[in-house]
Formats: sequence, C-alpha cells, structure tokens
Amino acid sequence: MTRSQSMSAGMVQRARIVLLATEGRRNAEIAELAGASRPKVNLWRSRYEDKGIAGLVDEKRSGRPRTIDHAAIVTATLMPPPKSLGVTHWSSRLLAARLKVSASTVVTAWRAYGIKPWRAESFRFSTDPELVGKVTDICGLYLAPPENAIVLCVDEKSQIQALDRTQPILPMQPGLIERRSHDYVRHGTTTLFAALDIATGQVTAALKPRHRNQEFLAFLKQIERAYRDAVDAEGKPVELHLVMDNYAAHKHANVKAWLADNPRFKVHFTPTHASWMNLVEVWFGIVERQAIRRGVFTSVKDLNAKIRAFIDGWNNRSHPFVWTKTAEEVLAKANRNNTSNADH
Repeated sequence: MTRSQSMSAGMVQRARIVLLATEGRRNAEIAELAGASRPKVNLWRSRYEDKGIAGLVDEKRSGRPRTIDHAAIVTATLMPPPKSLGVTHWSSRLLAARLKVSASTVVTAWRAYGIKPWRAESFRFSTDPELVGKVTDICGLYLAPPENAIVLCVDEKSQIQALDRTQPILPMQPGLIERRSHDYVRHGTTTLFAALDIATGQVTAALKPRHRNQEFLAFLKQIERAYRDAVDAEGKPVELHLVMDNYAAHKHANVKAWLADNPRFKVHFTPTHASWMNLVEVWFGIVERQAIRRGVFTSVKDLNAKIRAFIDGWNNRSHPFVWTKTAEEVLAKANRNNTSNADH
C-alpha cells in the first residue's frame, strides 16, 4: 500500500503508520516520520488492532443523505443549451444557475461521471470504397516490403512560413525557459517536398515556392536521379514503391504520363482522409518541432537554408521508421461502430 501509485494519500499514510508501529517506534516518532498528528497515529493504530486492514478504510460518515441527483445534472449537461443563451456548451456556472444548485455541485457531478463539456476533439473516418485494399497494401509494404525494392514515402509540406520575431529572443537560462515576443513578421512561404526511405530513414528533399503538379513532377525526376544507381545483385535497377496521398497534383495527367514512361516507379495511394498512413508525415512532424516552430527566419532564403541544414544533419543520424500495426488492427479502428445516440 505504501508503494501504490493509485491509492489515496490518506490510505498510504495510514499504512505507513502501521508499518512504523511494527518496528516498535514510539507514537511521537511515528507522527514525525509519517507527517501526522499524535492523535491520528493513536486512532489508526487502534483501528488496525481492532479490524486489521479493513480498519484503515474510511467508514460511512454520518449526516443527512445526499439529496442532489448527480445523474440528473449529467443528463442536463448532455442536452444542448437553449438557443436563448447563445452558447455552444454548458459551463458549470450556467448549468448551476439553470438547475438552482451551486457551481461546485455541478463540477462534482461532472468529475464523478467523467464529463468534460469544455473539451472537444476532431475525427474523420475514411469513406474510400477501396479502404480495405489500400490499407492492406500499404501495411504490407511497411511490414513485409518486396525483395529488391525500395519503399519511399512521398509528400509535401506546404505553406511553411518564414516568421521573424519583432524582438530578439531571450535565450534559455538556469531557472528560465526561452522567451520570445508573441508578435512576428511574415517574410513569405516555401514548400518542402520529401521522400523518406523507411528502411534507412534517409530523406531526399527539395524546396520549391509552390506545390503544383509541375513542382511535384520535377521532384519525381529528382528521386529518379537519386536512386538511378540502386541495383540488385544481378545489376538490374530495383523497383521504387512510392506511398502517396490523394492530393490533386499527385494524380495530374502530366504525372500519370511520366509514371507510365517510368515503370520502375510503383505508386500506392493511401485511402482518402488517411494520409496519416504515410510515414513521411512523422518525419514532417520532426522537422516542424526541431527546426521550424521555434526558428527565426529573416527571409524565405534563410528559411530554406536552415531547412536544408536540418536535412543534412538528419541524413547523418537517420534511423529506420518502423511500422507496427497490421492491416487488421488499423481496420478495426477505421471501421468503428456507430454510437447509439446519433445526435450527440
């Protein structure tokens, strides 16, 4: 009980009092070591002597039984507020005023039932009619890639802003985190194209001002040049399997024509609204956190230079990206059952 991470602090303290008592310590010493008063030590020692472990549990308190129905408060919370209030969800004070109870009572009921009206999350289920086939295909590529082939996750991170702070950044110091002004100056945007080799973590990248099919086609040609010398044991060029999302530029007629002329490239599209299956999105998150979000850029040229420096450093320390979910596990979450209450 004293090592428990889930028990209340009071129960842990009572258990500690009992253990110290078994060591033959005096009550005054126990009170000091357990952080309790001497009367409290006497109380829990005697309760333990009478009832054992059960004596350490709080007994039912006397007094008037509760008259406020928490279930009724929760039921009212789940109903939308009246239009006359002009709000999207209940606050504890608004609901308390309507139910003629205190705001603390509402909060207690919410806590007991795990209700959090102030929170909201987003979701999106894929409506792709080929969902099962595409998920199975891509998970198969990740978990058991073809022999004599390279799997590349390809995508672009568009509209990366070159933001410059209006005041110099105050660097981190002992006891102080890094501080920066809340306002900034925009100096333009850039687009990062990237192809992640999941087996090595190496990234082939390009920075361009826009992300149309022309830029994407130029990036495909860059990938072809980068892997032109990749051959198998017999000296034949290995296949390049590209995992891409359904962005319009990826399916443009010019791109399709070029891919048809380069059969070495095998394209695998993620399901609609499931670009998270593309592992390069994980790498984009790393770029955002480690090189962009806290960066200061005086121009687009400066932004591009610092992103290139990050990519060079990344390729020197890259590591494989390991996918662990099977297609069955992914589909079990992608095909969730409808809730019984369709209005909520």
